[in-house]
Amino acid sequence: MIGMPATLTGPLIRREIGDDHVCLLTFDRPESGANIFDGATLDELNEQIDFVENDASLRGLVITSAKKSIFIAGADLKTLLQQAQAGDMRVFIAEGQRILNRIATLKIPTVAAIHGACAGGGYEVTLACDYRVATDDPATRIGLPETTLGLIPAWGGCTRLPRLIGPERAAEVISKGKLYPAQEALKIGLVDEITSRDQLVDLARKKLREGKRKVSVAPKIDQEIPATGDHNPAPARALEVIKKGLFASTEQSLAFELDAIVDLGKTESTQNLIRNFFLAEKYKKGPSRVSAQKVVHAAVIGAGVMGSSIAQWLSSHGVTVILRDIAREQIDRGLANIERTYADAVKRGLMSEEKAKEGRARIVASTAPMELRDVQFVIEAASEKIEVKKEIFLELAMQAGPKTIIATNTSALPIGELADATVSPEHVIGLHFFNPVSRMKLVEVVVAKQTSVDTRERTLAFARQIGKLPVLVRDSPGFLVNRVLFPYLLDAAELFESGVDADKIDSALVQWGMPMGPLRLIDEIGVDITVDIGNTLEKTYGRRDHVPAVLLWLRDGQMLGRKTGAGFYKYEGKTQTDNDSLTHWRRGLHGDPEGAEGPIIPPDWHRDPRLRLSEDEPAQRLIFLMVNEAARCVEEKVVDSPEDADYGMILGIGFAPFRGGPLRFAEHFGLKKIVEEMERLAESEEKFLPCEILRTHARNGTKFYQE
Repeated sequence: MIGMPATLTGPLIRREIGDDHVCLLTFDRPESGANIFDGATLDELNEQIDFVENDASLRGLVITSAKKSIFIAGADLKTLLQQAQAGDMRVFIAEGQRILNRIATLKIPTVAAIHGACAGGGYEVTLACDYRVATDDPATRIGLPETTLGLIPAWGGCTRLPRLIGPERAAEVISKGKLYPAQEALKIGLVDEITSRDQLVDLARKKLREGKRKVSVAPKIDQEIPATGDHNPAPARALEVIKKGLFASTEQSLAFELDAIVDLGKTESTQNLIRNFFLAEKYKKGPSRVSAQKVVHAAVIGAGVMGSSIAQWLSSHGVTVILRDIAREQIDRGLANIERTYADAVKRGLMSEEKAKEGRARIVASTAPMELRDVQFVIEAASEKIEVKKEIFLELAMQAGPKTIIATNTSALPIGELADATVSPEHVIGLHFFNPVSRMKLVEVVVAKQTSVDTRERTLAFARQIGKLPVLVRDSPGFLVNRVLFPYLLDAAELFESGVDADKIDSALVQWGMPMGPLRLIDEIGVDITVDIGNTLEKTYGRRDHVPAVLLWLRDGQMLGRKTGAGFYKYEGKTQTDNDSLTHWRRGLHGDPEGAEGPIIPPDWHRDPRLRLSEDEPAQRLIFLMVNEAARCVEEKVVDSPEDADYGMILGIGFAPFRGGPLRFAEHFGLKKIVEEMERLAESEEKFLPCEILRTHARNGTKFYQE
């Protein structure tokens, strides 16, 4: 190890000069687990480069980090969001470009020694260096995620990466916004070599001996760089900058980057995507109101798709799980589902085979009653029938320990009724996971009147322990997500029944920004489940959750969606086609039982405005229903804030993230305009009557968000 006698320490970056005349700059933000780039960090880096430029004795520069799991996390997003909203982003980005370009033009060789997450501006600093070496530690993940936030890499990422690894590969890395493990980063060319953490700086020093790196000025384009069809404008803008910058000077290409990111920062979609990032951090951490003990032992009752998926998720996060079901066949199917999920995780590189084996070993499955006294958490995931669940809860409460929390995964049934069926109602709570459990981050933590504060806080802590993002919801039919979602789904089915083609409905919503259309979503959920939940909600909310005849016909004909091969569409493998049987039924409904060719024209078509919808009107009316129900959830205090409603819907159903959620969208669209449009629709369909809080905001010119 080479000695380092000359040391000069600043508040953010530590400088050390070794006997070999190599300067080591170590990023080490005080009292923080992460290094980020804000104005102060840029200023200090600029001063350090002044020193390096003025010391003629230096033979090389190594840039590294002292943090355990983060190299540099990138630019300070709070600063970026504030600047985006104020229109002041240009100065900050231009200064970052200038300082990083000083590194790129140093006369001495430079190496970045990367350990931990190296993202965005953090990776762009390394791109300004001649070489990049990284640790093979699982904490090391490298990439440019800016496009996922509606931005582009504008500190040289769109300029230098194509010159390093080629334009096609760079375009893929930038447009996907993914962080790559060290081995994959090496394969792609994001880093030059990998090593163990204890050898990292030594390897960087050896790399300096190779001298300055020669990089291609204008890489050859072997094929057309593909465009993206995403509603997020950032990937397309990044590709545009890459193409324009390939044959421009570095200075010109950086100017293209600067103009692009400033333009993107002004858009509502980018500001929403950045807000979503902060919301994810908020729900990930949450307030610490109690010192919750880590859950190490849990039980899941019911080995169906949801029960077995929950058991798998818990076991993969270090929790020992009892999986119980009265039917041996269900246990066998559940264990097979768990095996498939673990195998898929290994195949996708999400975990090693060893970790998967350890996870499987944490699950004990049985059809017999098992001792639950030492179990800290029980999750019931049995049949969605209230009487069945009451019997289970009564039994569980008698078997469980005095502090055991008994949770239900019900999607719509009242938690309070289940609590009343037990001898310890204060320990009962809802913990609603979403399918597929292994991919959906959201859980609704549903609090009944009987639920104690301790139970609520321990459940929130448990949800975060297992890597989920919990949204707190008051007990009411449908909770948040299903309550807001179902008027949208059921009206889509009603539109289809009235004569609007399935493809027209679904295409309109996909074009609007939803991940899939509502009729396709019904097929994915299951027509039978949709009917059951709709019937439950209709008992409370009436006409706006009415289940139309088409869903009953599909259910009775066992056309339940993808799981049976047919629903609104027919499915063969990954192929989706029209369901001719359904089309024939609909023609009969409208007086054309022979199924003549051409559009359906019911006798009273001129009285039904739904049949004269333009291309974008199906999306508008369906989204308005979600806006109305989300507003009711805020009005009735089902959720604590508009943020809870919006982020819950983004996580729960993939509500177009770039629109910021139903209520953010409503404010951008104009609350007064939405109320006027809904009142017009309500003249023929009462379910569109806007709720009082929407009317009040429209009348007073106020908003849900006071920013």
